Amino acid sequence: MSSQVRLRLLPRARCLFDEPVQVKVAGLRSRQVVTVRARSTDEKGVVFSSSATYRADGGGEVDLKRDPSLTGSYTGVEPMGLLWSMRADALHKRFQSTKSLNPHVVKFSVHEEEEEEEEGRKLAEATNERLLIGDGVSRNTVKEGNIRGVLFTPPGEGPFPAVLDLYTFGGGLSEKRASLLAGRGFVVLTVALYGHDDMAKNIKEVHLDYFEEAIEFFKKQDKVGSKGVGVISISKSGDLALSIASYLPGVEATVWINGCSANTFLPLYYKKRQILPALMIDLSKIIPSESGAFIVKNVVHNPLAEENKATLVPVEHAEGRFLFVASEDDLNWDSKAYMDMLVERLQRHGKDNFESVCYAGAGHYLEPPYGPYCPSSFHGVVGRPVLWGGEPSSHAAAEVHLWKKIQEFFRIHLCCDATQVKAKL
Repeated sequence: MSSQVRLRLLPRARCLFDEPVQVKVAGLRSRQVVTVRARSTDEKGVVFSSSATYRADGGGEVDLKRDPSLTGSYTGVEPMGLLWSMRADALHKRFQSTKSLNPHVVKFSVHEEEEEEEEGRKLAEATNERLLIGDGVSRNTVKEGNIRGVLFTPPGEGPFPAVLDLYTFGGGLSEKRASLLAGRGFVVLTVALYGHDDMAKNIKEVHLDYFEEAIEFFKKQDKVGSKGVGVISISKSGDLALSIASYLPGVEATVWINGCSANTFLPLYYKKRQILPALMIDLSKIIPSESGAFIVKNVVHNPLAEENKATLVPVEHAEGRFLFVASEDDLNWDSKAYMDMLVERLQRHGKDNFESVCYAGAGHYLEPPYGPYCPSSFHGVVGRPVLWGGEPSSHAAAEVHLWKKIQEFFRIHLCCDATQVKAKL
């Protein structure tokens, strides 16, 4: 490595996962062309990497916030491009980062210009430690009654608004979104539905009573100050969130991200009675692609067909607010059409308790920002790899915008009352 070249990560090399970092290189020759690389290994041991070529300015400096990438994993000015453009070294792999105590470690390096596919000499390197859990945020495993999950509580006395995170499908438990939201001032419970701890490996039906128990659990938490709870979802858990908001009391704000307007895949029960049958899929409608992944956008039956209308969630019964989020390039299913159905249904019943946002060029998996964009990975219901849609740069920009929007929505609609906290204490 060169003793003169310095690679700096600003404002610091250790930050939260959802915080941007500025990458700067100094000590290069005037107008020198270099390649900047990023590399990370996920929880499953899959290696993700990216690279971009830059030309230094007259003073021998490169600043990713200012300078365009000339070639590589992306082009143009993209300050966080090295993070979101990282691709797996194997096909159809999604970056796995579900455990809040494991930081996302990214190794940045700067190299001399490459020749004939060979990596140029390394000039400098730096490590970015991206934490999923902030300083002072407490993490407590929950195994109470039927509930299996993890509760994240911000530092300080509160009161804090309460959010139920439904990252339920695919089995197991995902902590990333919940722990990051807790760092932004929310008490968050992320719950598993199956495939975790002593729960069944698979399920054939969903019981709304489980989520009712989770909402009740919040009432016992000393630092919770909101009268009701917020619910955040994505994909299949979107229709669960709609049902929770429509059938259960005490839900003040619901975020639905790229979900369906009907109850999908598994029948829904409440108090031992089926309340919604399942909207099913037709696997003959899957389309193969050159990458080996499949397009499944049209495999779900039409919820508006007469024989399927019983699966539609009666969202007009919900008393809280909705934030509907749809990616226009979602290839998992037609999220935008489902969002339009929900809006039309609410308006038909004279309701205006919703807001909606659409993202052009974004794919299915909208997550907390700055993680690697996922073009394709294994789909648990379809049983094979599928394309998720989206253009990487547009998708990354959508994640940044949405993450702020979610926090703002919950802050406005989850009212906190300090007297409630004092009463509990």
